[in-house]
Amino acid sequence: MTRSEAMERALDLLSRAEAAYVTTLDAHGRPRTRAMFNLCNTAQFPGLTGFLDGERFTTFFTTNTSSSKVTDLRANPVVSVYYCLPLEFHGLMLGGEMEIVTDSATRRAIWQPGWTTYYPGGPDDPDHTILRLAPSEARHYFQLESTRLV
Repeated sequence: MTRSEAMERALDLLSRAEAAYVTTLDAHGRPRTRAMFNLCNTAQFPGLTGFLDGERFTTFFTTNTSSSKVTDLRANPVVSVYYCLPLEFHGLMLGGEMEIVTDSATRRAIWQPGWTTYYPGGPDDPDHTILRLAPSEARHYFQLESTRLV
């Protein structure tokens, strides 16, 4: 598979994977992995398609400010994020430093109907945090092939 084909397959995977598996490191350096909403999934979040098309493989997440993820990231922003379609033997690993986004415009741009379940105060709820990963590493896996993309 060419690098260009791997890139296309990786972007397709991002648009279809149901969850993103985000791994942070706790205060003792132990990994913690959690499933999070894949905001790139076009079926689940069609309203975000235009917002997320800007930078290839830059991904956003939403979480509670009070979560252990945010505590971990404040101490050590290094993460690994994995997307997969297991039945297709298809995966994408993104790695790098996760940024905690504080600007209200991004919080409002990503906000989705129904999220008041998690953040009763709306997009500016103090317990609503946006995370951004512009990966320094991206590796695509498809069946028995692996391709470094970033």
